[in-house]
Amino acid sequence: MLDKTTRINYLFDFYQELLTPKQKNYMEMYYLEDYSLGEISDQFEVSRQAVYDNIKRTESMLEEYEEKLFLYEKFQQRKELVRKLKEHDVIQKHSELVEMIQKLENLD
Repeated sequence: MLDKTTRINYLFDFYQELLTPKQKNYMEMYYLEDYSLGEISDQFEVSRQAVYDNIKRTESMLEEYEEKLFLYEKFQQRKELVRKLKEHDVIQKHSELVEMIQKLENLD
C-alpha cells in the first residue's frame, strides 16, 4: 500500500496541472492530508461512493499520463544516475564535476 501511495503522490506532483480543481482537491485531501473518504464526502456534501469513484478515476488518469509522458520514470532514472555518479571516486576528486552533479539534483 505504501508503494502505491508513494507512486500516486509522485504522479500527482508531476501531473496535477492536468487535473480539474475537484480532482486536485480530492487527491490532495486523500493522499497528502490523509482525509478519509467519509471526511471528504462530508466536506463536499457528496456520497462516499462519489469521492471513491472520483479518486479511482483520477488515479487511472495519472497512470495514463505516465504511460504517455514518462515524467516519473525519467525522474527515477535521473535520480539513479546521479546516485551512481556520486559514488565514483573519480568524480569526488573533481570539484567541478561534483558541482555539476549538485546542479543536476537541484533540477528536480
